[in-house]
Amino acid sequence: MTTPAYLKKGDRIGIVASARKISEEELQEAVAILKTWGLEVVFGNNLFKSEHQFSGTDEERAADLQRMLDDKSIKAVISARGGYGTVRIIDKIDFTEFRKYPKWIIGYSDITVLHSHIHNLGIETLHATMPINFTKNAEATDTLRKALFGEKLSYGVESHPLNRKGDARGELVGGNLSLLYALNGSISDIDTAGKILFIEDLDEYLYHVDRMMINLKRSAKLDKLAGLIVGGMSDMKDNLVPFGKTAEEIIIDAVKEYDYPVCFNFPAGHIDRNLTLIMGREIEMKVIEGTASIDFKY
Repeated sequence: MTTPAYLKKGDRIGIVASARKISEEELQEAVAILKTWGLEVVFGNNLFKSEHQFSGTDEERAADLQRMLDDKSIKAVISARGGYGTVRIIDKIDFTEFRKYPKWIIGYSDITVLHSHIHNLGIETLHATMPINFTKNAEATDTLRKALFGEKLSYGVESHPLNRKGDARGELVGGNLSLLYALNGSISDIDTAGKILFIEDLDEYLYHVDRMMINLKRSAKLDKLAGLIVGGMSDMKDNLVPFGKTAEEIIIDAVKEYDYPVCFNFPAGHIDRNLTLIMGREIEMKVIEGTASIDFKY
């Protein structure tokens, strides 16, 4: 995998909104934080436009992302927020210049579309907090700074009752479970064989979590994994007649016939403590009694 150049003070970072709309007021605090890192902030031309729930039309959102990818003076591109909409524009994007001059692409949730698509181009990306959330958790925001400037990342996590012990090493892939499900079978779909899969989700019915996990299983996304990391499965919903399992129990049941390590409750996803993950980077995960650890290789 290609690692984009780490940032240095004076570099320019672009902000786009490839999905839900956002206001300039909502970005003020995040812009101030980025400036304390020594970065020059560049807004997409259409960043504050509105088309129903979207940040402008598909064409406007695609144009902003395309400009940021093609502009060699922009060293990183962060999505202001998630929501829904990136999948509507991904096929409008020409990655020719980006492949020649890779840069960090940053975000989570709906930005899983970009993580997956760019993984297939052989370039690392950052699954990390976004400007809309910068002030929610200082540690999450600081891990993004560390990742962008090339400081080493490693994490320790308290044990979870459903964890499965073991050691694994492989490229980290994945993101939001609903988006991985939506991308399955498309040009942006990922090959998970021999890799460590990260999944997280928000506000889903438990039966739908089960349906998505069965889909990943039937499409051979789970059988050849090196390991599985489960982040926040936040605000899950149930029907009047209970499904009978938690999201975590649904997930461990889907992989019960395999023997790779599984780590639950990793602090990433739709939670305030959304720690930065380098997607595409080789990691080592160790799940033992009482704890689990993840180390990124440099």
